Amino acid sequence: MGIIKTEFKGLYVFEPRVFEDDRGYFFECYNEQLWKEAGVNCVFVQDNESQSQYGTVRGLHYQLPPYGQSKLVRVTYGRVLDIAVDIRPEQPTYGKSFSVMLSNKNKRQMLIPQGFAHGFVTLSKKAVFNYKCTNFYNKESEGQINPLDDTLKLNWQLPTEDLIFSDKDKAGPEWGAHRAWPGR
Repeated sequence: MGIIKTEFKGLYVFEPRVFEDDRGYFFECYNEQLWKEAGVNCVFVQDNESQSQYGTVRGLHYQLPPYGQSKLVRVTYGRVLDIAVDIRPEQPTYGKSFSVMLSNKNKRQMLIPQGFAHGFVTLSKKAVFNYKCTNFYNKESEGQINPLDDTLKLNWQLPTEDLIFSDKDKAGPEWGAHRAWPGR
């Protein structure tokens, strides 16, 4: 499994080694030993899955401490652009974003550490998005940032008129008004 370190502390992209033949394919989605060798220590306690249609934007969401979550995300059907925004004020990457294309074809995964707002947009007709979390969801600790906030300069790769948002996400606070990650 290839482990790609990014400029963001704790944010990794994983590219599995895929073994294909006429029967199909096989790959390791997770290997604790390889992760520990790379300095990644996560214990996952909850798995989630969503299905979305073309143009659906989910995010930008996060959980505040003590319910902060690291997430291991991947797509098992379709294609999405996955975006993580660093909301940790003590980091030099604070306010910057990282994006990666995730699909059932490339089988990439991204580990998003606590302290990031996370979202994705569906670029295929349909997509099934899976993620493992290191902490349980807690409604009182949820935070969000408006995914169309111009301050963040996010490129969702689709025309705005093609984007579909939940009412909650559309009403999310702008970058400067989001519920602050501790230390801000």
